[in-house]
Amino acid sequence: MLTFIVRRTLIMIPQLVLLSLIIFMLAKAMPGDAVTGAAMSSPDMTEAQIEKIREKHGLNDPWFVQYGHWMKRALKGDLGMSYVHKQPVKKLLAGRIENTVLLAFFTLLVTYAIAIPLGLIAGRWNDTWVDKLIVGYNYVSFATPFFVFALLMLFVFSFVLGWFPTGGSVDIRMEEGSWSYVVDKAKHLVLPVLSGALLLTYGTIQYLRNDIIDTKVKDFVRTARAKGVPEGKVYSRHILRNSLLPIAAFLGYEITGLISGSIFIEMIFSYPGLGQLFIQSINGRDFTVVTALVMLSGTAVVVGTMLSDIILSIVDPRIRID
Repeated sequence: MLTFIVRRTLIMIPQLVLLSLIIFMLAKAMPGDAVTGAAMSSPDMTEAQIEKIREKHGLNDPWFVQYGHWMKRALKGDLGMSYVHKQPVKKLLAGRIENTVLLAFFTLLVTYAIAIPLGLIAGRWNDTWVDKLIVGYNYVSFATPFFVFALLMLFVFSFVLGWFPTGGSVDIRMEEGSWSYVVDKAKHLVLPVLSGALLLTYGTIQYLRNDIIDTKVKDFVRTARAKGVPEGKVYSRHILRNSLLPIAAFLGYEITGLISGSIFIEMIFSYPGLGQLFIQSINGRDFTVVTALVMLSGTAVVVGTMLSDIILSIVDPRIRID
């Protein structure tokens, strides 16, 4: 296992270098730059002032010189300065990443809490009215556009019923560290988490249902039944354990996917996380922030791939990573 982790880490290095180069080139190819974004928000800036700022920050240098400077700073942990927010990118990300990780964690937790029991029920009692009901829910969740469902949830539970806040991550009047702060933060998470989880369950339900249906007719299951093993133990010890393997294999991808792909959730619910920051940075042409966020997302995907392999080998001892 250790050898595998070391080898994959070494393979990641050229992948991340190539990824950083592609991201940097794409950012430079976009129209305008951070100074352009700042000039748009400050119409009183003269062309001479704009040019002076560009020269000061090295934005007039050739792209390879800019890339070299950026890489040197990144290797030291310095991700540059946000021209729009007027603060270091590292500090800016630190203030947002906690919200995104919390959102991703609870969305994944609720998704599995809903999907695994429903998948198990649908697979065990397939072709019954319960199975048809669950499959119907699956089709609806798959076909429903996320932004439509999220806006509907926001309208009903925030604007009409007033049960939950309309945006933000916590009320600014709350004292950090107090119990009321925790409760209020949880209230701000409910709608984004439920909106994401209810529409993300279809994949896990379908994988689990289909795998249980296939597994319960295999020879080792028939042998267990023939030996008089109770039906509950047949499902918990033999069928479910084998059927959870596809879900475990995708766990790493789902964790990193939720962390790096929460743009729609955060924008609709005005949730101050990395996704919302990404859109704001694109609109403001704050390319130092955009580059750092895309690089962070790409790194998460590479790490998620390795994490999935490790989780799979832990869940199924028959699989060994050399």
